[in-house]
Amino acid sequence: MRIGKQDKPYSAICTSTAENISVRGRDLCEDIIGKLDFTSYFWLLVTGDEPTATQKKFADAVLAAIAEHGLVPSVVASRMTYAAAPEAFQGAVAAGLLGCGSVVLGSAEIAGRFLADIVADGDDVDAAAERAVKRLRETKTPVPGFGHPQHSGGDPRAHRLLGMARDDNAAGAHIRALEAVEKVIPNVIGRTLPINVNGAIPAVMLDVGFPLGALKGISLLARTASLIGHLQEETERPIGFILSGKAAESITYDGPDMK
Repeated sequence: MRIGKQDKPYSAICTSTAENISVRGRDLCEDIIGKLDFTSYFWLLVTGDEPTATQKKFADAVLAAIAEHGLVPSVVASRMTYAAAPEAFQGAVAAGLLGCGSVVLGSAEIAGRFLADIVADGDDVDAAAERAVKRLRETKTPVPGFGHPQHSGGDPRAHRLLGMARDDNAAGAHIRALEAVEKVIPNVIGRTLPINVNGAIPAVMLDVGFPLGALKGISLLARTASLIGHLQEETERPIGFILSGKAAESITYDGPDMK
């Protein structure tokens, strides 16, 4: 059973023969291994082209920015899974990645689509931003890329990434849209909200030419590195069952009594 029209059976990413392996038209052993750094290789795999110096710089920066932020839900899930199934390292990594959704980590993709819609809405970015925030307000939907439970005074990672973009003259339409949203939020919502890292990442990456459809992949790739680090620590200094126990202690049962 086939779902949807699929009548072009092609892939342009990789092929191989008995003698060589070709990735995006480049010989893996001769042109990539030992010659191309991993961030550039990631960009090549996703886009088909090697990044410019600016694109590589910001890809490196955002991967570093989003990889680690302590015992966030994805890390807790991963460490508790490893504690329960130490034979399944890959399962523990997967457990951490499966929770990357619209609230945590995956929100960069949502923010990116939000900003892209504002950019596509017209030349008056301030008016487009105000219309977009009002639409969210009508449905009581949070503004993607804004607010942070800990960094209420402003996400330092967002400040750093946006500052880099301005210093390198890399700020474009998506960063302007992000700033326009920040400006209209107090009038529409009644209070200020800081730009968080999941607002800065798509703004910066879209402005340097990364594809919108692959934005979530940046967060997944970066967090995978962090999860591997946490799981290595879990093998030496296990806290998975401590996390599980503390969770049970923190929740009070309020269901019916036994009869």
